[in-house]
Amino acid sequence: MMVPTQHDWIYQLYVREFGNKLSPDEFYYNENSQLVMTEAYHQKRGSCCGNGCKHCPYEPAHKKGNTTLKIQ
Repeated sequence: MMVPTQHDWIYQLYVREFGNKLSPDEFYYNENSQLVMTEAYHQKRGSCCGNGCKHCPYEPAHKKGNTTLKIQ
């Protein structure tokens, strides 16, 4: 069962920050039908949210407000 994205707090945060359009490279649904944001979304967001995201592109990871990207 898919969870409607309107009830997902991450999606709501995205809508407040960027409008109502997620591009396909910014998210995917995992095996539990949860919305997972990719590195592309987090980079577009501009700073770490500090919520322990799976694809956090910032160094050190999971530190709220951090804007330093990992070297790839």
